[in-house]
Amino acid sequence: MFYPYIYPHKSIILSMKKIYFLVYFITIASQVNAQKTNPAPSKPVTDEYHGVKVVDEYRNLEDLKDPATINWMKSQTDYANTVLKNIPNRQYYINKRIELDKRKSFTVSNIYITENDVYFYLKKTPAQNTARLYYRKGFSGEEIELYNPESFLPQNKKQYQINYIKPNYDGSKVAIALTEGGKEISNMVIYDVISNKLLPQVITNCWPSDGGGISWLSDNNSFIYLYYPVTDPNSKFFLKDMASVLYTVGDDPKKLRVLLSKENNQDLKINSEDFPIVNTPAKDSQYLIGRISGAIRFKDTYYMKSSDILKKNQWKILFHKEDKVSSFIIKENQIIYISEKNGTNAIYCTSLLNPDFKSPELIISPIQDETIKSLNTIKDGFIFTTTRNGVEAKLYTYKNNKPESLKLPIPAGDVFVTTLNDRSNDFWITCNGWKNDTERFKYSSVAKRFVSENIAPLVEYPEFRDIIVEEITVKSHDGLDIPLSIIYKKGIEKNKRNPVIIDAYGAYATINSPYFAKTYLLWALQGGIVAIAHVRGGGERGEKWHEGGYKSTKPNSWKDLISCTEYLINEGYTSSDNVAIWGASAGGITIGRAMTERPDLFKAIIIDAGVTNALRMETTPNGLNNVKEFGSSKVEPEFKALLEMDAYQQVKKEIKYPSTLINGGINDPRVSPWIPAKFAAKLMANNISDNPVLLKIDYDGGHGGDISVAKMYDNLADTFAFALWQLGHPDYQPKN
Repeated sequence: MFYPYIYPHKSIILSMKKIYFLVYFITIASQVNAQKTNPAPSKPVTDEYHGVKVVDEYRNLEDLKDPATINWMKSQTDYANTVLKNIPNRQYYINKRIELDKRKSFTVSNIYITENDVYFYLKKTPAQNTARLYYRKGFSGEEIELYNPESFLPQNKKQYQINYIKPNYDGSKVAIALTEGGKEISNMVIYDVISNKLLPQVITNCWPSDGGGISWLSDNNSFIYLYYPVTDPNSKFFLKDMASVLYTVGDDPKKLRVLLSKENNQDLKINSEDFPIVNTPAKDSQYLIGRISGAIRFKDTYYMKSSDILKKNQWKILFHKEDKVSSFIIKENQIIYISEKNGTNAIYCTSLLNPDFKSPELIISPIQDETIKSLNTIKDGFIFTTTRNGVEAKLYTYKNNKPESLKLPIPAGDVFVTTLNDRSNDFWITCNGWKNDTERFKYSSVAKRFVSENIAPLVEYPEFRDIIVEEITVKSHDGLDIPLSIIYKKGIEKNKRNPVIIDAYGAYATINSPYFAKTYLLWALQGGIVAIAHVRGGGERGEKWHEGGYKSTKPNSWKDLISCTEYLINEGYTSSDNVAIWGASAGGITIGRAMTERPDLFKAIIIDAGVTNALRMETTPNGLNNVKEFGSSKVEPEFKALLEMDAYQQVKKEIKYPSTLINGGINDPRVSPWIPAKFAAKLMANNISDNPVLLKIDYDGGHGGDISVAKMYDNLADTFAFALWQLGHPDYQPKN
């Protein structure tokens, strides 16, 4: 907006505005022309895979130290920021999110409750960019601030975020992990609650939020964490040869006591890219559990006696990944687990003294139209949750050899359960939904009822009362029913002008569960429709759903999205000129391939840190780990699947592609920033439409998480302003 220095006559102001907009659009037009006449540097490379030659026109962009690559990426980012920051009404989403935040005096997250009823949690007020660590003795106890991340390494002049906390069992100490710039790799410090001071040791080379967390031992003074030898995401050794190590508070963190690693446990055939994670199931557990983990749902899992923790060669196989155990608990000498072996989804039990996963005891049979999702232990049995289509949660207890369904205190699309230990039947649940704020309840086993226990205050959002959520299913290309969530404002009429944004993911068996999506609700308030397509590759209907969009079956992920889009158009909700699709990370495969297969079906595309060059993902530091989900180019059938799911390779010449916003992070440890850069470069070179293709690399960010609230809202504003601009919303159109 133009702001005159003084207040002249209205006609003069209007004339000055016309001059401003003329200059602005001449500038933008020249930049668009420059984008076409000054394309990305290209040095094609031809690879041969199993007799098939594949040309990679922008292999040179993988060298992030090449000055030509650096200059091109930065110039594209500058251009994208210029365009995005000048979209009229872009500030709406930032202002509204801040306004909604201010209704709450504070928000909390990462709640942990110790066995002696000490509460630890992160808390943030609307005026703060980063959350701080607090604790209180009992739910009604006095709140005390323990740690402010702004005090960490002030000499670095960087903004650190707390991305993980874990207190010990008696609440006398708490581990705090801190990260900066979206790098996710963390430094960890220990706060001594009793002496009220931060201990001097700093544990480096860890990533507890993604490596299975840390496990305190029963002495309340030692814990196990996953160590990363190399933390530079640009190194070829990054995410390689990790080790689970034992640390005792006060020791030198550089002196590692390894419990599980490729080097120490060569008999277990651990690969360099595997995550060897060790944890303790409970404080007094007789066993340690070791999992060969990573980007995979089912894991080879080992166990050993806790008393043998520092002895070598004590690990024994508990179950193999082929047993398809998705979750388990240990009660004394028994393991109770969810298995999806042979197409089932049921709960079984076997003895740890003589494990038998071929003929276990069946405890809970498959439940019709429900997928058993999680297990939690309590004194007299266990808790388990189920989901229907990923959007309707149910809760059960299992006591005295029989299950009982518990009525939730409020309807919930998703439920998260936490329990204390094997000595209590009390537990907590967190309920989530598309249009209701997250609520927390404690279940009293004595009173047999739920009691509200929200640390943060609940507030009203009257503007969202008229929001409607429909949960339906849509026939896909092969006749299978695909769950589709539709969110809109009451009274909206079906017509071809409705702006629609569709979110899709579909990988790693991840469930796209309901959560209080304020930004989606704001879209609905502006007359738009939000749809969440629960495509195959996710876990909405268990492992079969995951396998339906996995490696060779991956095309189902984007074909499901296409079918959902066609349904909304055919049913009169919208038209192809008013549809945007949005996805992130592995969702980049779903979004990118829907776009390249049906460019006529969509008007706008937004991909955040997306896997758009699947064929080359294997060469990245995080690539070998993701082979487990997407496949390897070294295996012929998997190569063919990778080539098919590679949006970059599927971009064709002389095609009119939709408007596209492609985001990446220079510090991204999961999806290397050259992946979105290559996709953008090829799209710009081959697109013959007048639709913009914008590439924005965040030079202070990573994969999208562990950033300040201000940065998060700024990114969301770019996404939604871009979509509404391209879908023709009148408030987002530049005025002539």
